[in-house]
Formats: sequence, structure tokens, C-alpha cells
Amino acid sequence: MKILSREDLRNQLKSGEIAPVYLLFGEETYLRDLAAKTIADKALTDSSLREFNDTIFSLADSKIEYALAAAEQLPMISSRRVVRITEVVVSATGKKDSLKEDDEAILARYLARPSESSVVIFVADEIDKRRKISKLLLEKTVAVEFTPLSEVELATWTKGKLKEQNAEIEDRALRHLVGLVGSNLRKLTAEAEKLAVAALPDSLITFDLVEQLVPNSRELSNFELTDYLLAKNRPRALQILHKILDDGAEPLMLLGLIANNFHRLFLAKELMRNGVERNEVARAMRLPYGKQEEFLATARRADAERLAQNLKRIAATDLAIKTSQATPRLQIEMLVCELTQ
Repeated sequence: MKILSREDLRNQLKSGEIAPVYLLFGEETYLRDLAAKTIADKALTDSSLREFNDTIFSLADSKIEYALAAAEQLPMISSRRVVRITEVVVSATGKKDSLKEDDEAILARYLARPSESSVVIFVADEIDKRRKISKLLLEKTVAVEFTPLSEVELATWTKGKLKEQNAEIEDRALRHLVGLVGSNLRKLTAEAEKLAVAALPDSLITFDLVEQLVPNSRELSNFELTDYLLAKNRPRALQILHKILDDGAEPLMLLGLIANNFHRLFLAKELMRNGVERNEVARAMRLPYGKQEEFLATARRADAERLAQNLKRIAATDLAIKTSQATPRLQIEMLVCELTQ
């Protein structure tokens, strides 16, 4: 049972290979859905009546036998028919299943002898690989898993999307954009397109433009980490840290966001100590209304001298990572332990 990567699928399609049945699954739903469309486009290049040969069945409101029956039909004035079966769910407990064990017999019968004139594409929202019906799909189809992109891949994707929009982005702005949005490629693409329009007429996206227009999708987790660091709650801080890193965040990027949180808290603390009004502090920190109270309460609780010490320690960790004195993940774990002493 070989599971292909998205690169494997791309190479197969480039060489003209089109399988009779695909299973597309994984966390990266934007690329998964794009792959389903690409397969359909390749399969129907000679179809003059695409609307009759490209059918979509959602298992949320349709049965698998109807979709497979459509796949058995001959295409209309075309060499192939495409049947996309979406919202496929085979969950760990079975409670959320849209493809059920009762469907196994009809599914196995079709997969044993798939129609030569059809391309069936299963688009799965969830596939528990331990389930019997999942194993059947994985073994009898061309299965492709779409894993989240790394931050380097996300940056490359973003630059490519911006190039399509005739826009450019500063390196610092690009790192900041990826850091704010995270691994949600669908949202990252939408934000890149929004920035390309906002950057007109110069079409150069700056750090300040990203800061103004892009909401911080990772801010909650990162600020939660900062809160636990200030509270010296080492177990929870390490738990949040590992979750963020395991979600694909680059240690150096995460360190920059932590530094930014501490820097903003330090500035807010100093402004409040100097008698600056709450609304002015919130405006200076560019705080969304819904997050103002939490941020300012944290700043009030924090000790200014300790914040300054923490910033120095963060800067030392940044230098250590860049000079490769130890692995970046180990360095940031050591930092968390030191900040929670």
C-alpha cells in the first residue's frame, strides 16, 4: 500500500498518467481540492460537453451507489467521464462516517473492476487508516496524501501567487505574512491576493502593509505561550510550545513572534507607567478591540525589569540559533525553561 505525495501525483499527471480511481486526503485541503480539479481537467481535455461528463456527488446528501452507478455510465462525446465523490469521512469511532461499513461490498465490487472510461476521485475530509474500509480505498486506488506545507514551501507558494498578480514582497514582509497566517494555504492565498491589490500602484508589499491588513491567525497560541511564560508555568508553556512547533512553525520564526509579544508588553508597560491613557496604549500597540483587555491586563501584571531581562535572553537565543550552537528546537526549549524559572 503505497501512498503518494503531491509531488508524485504532479509527476504522474505531467507524464500523462491518469488512474481510474483516486483517493485524495490530508490536512492541506486547498491543494487537495486543487488536485481534484487538475485531475478532472486532464481527464476531460478532449471533452466538448464537459457539463455532462463531470459530475460531483457529496456523501453528505447522496449514497455511494449513486456515484458509482454514474461512473459505470459511458461518457457523452468524450473518451472519459469524471465522477468526484466529496465529503468522504471514515472516522476513528465511526460516528461521523459518510462512507459506512455497509457500503464496503458495493465499493469493493467497483474497485475490483473500475470502469475503463471513467475517472473516479474520492475527496476525503477524514480517513482513519486503521479502518477496514479505509484500507480498501488505500489499497485499490491511487492514494495521495496532502500534508501541510513547511514554512519554506509556504513562502515559495506565496511568492509564486504574488508573481501571478504582478506583485512583489519584501523578504521581511514575506516571513511576517507566513508567521501570521500559518499553514492554512487557503487563507494564505486569499491574504496574498488581498495584499497584491492593496499594494497598487507600486505593487510592492511591505512589512507595514502586512502588519496593517493581515490578522494574526497564530496570535492566540503565541500569546497564550507568552502568558504562561510570564506566569512561570513551565509545563503548560512547554505543552503550547511543542504544539506550535509540531504544527509546523519554524523555531526562528516562533522566536521572533515571542520577542514581538514581549517587546509590545514592555512598551505597553512603560506607556502605562508614564500615565498614558488606556485607549492610547491600545492604539499604539495596534490591538484589536476584542483583545485589548487581555493584553493590557497581562501588561499590568508583568514586571518591567523582568520583561527587559527576558528580551535580552530572547536575543541571546536568536544569536545562538543563527550561529548553530545547537538545534533550533532545543535552543527554544531551553529558553522556555529559563524564562519559567
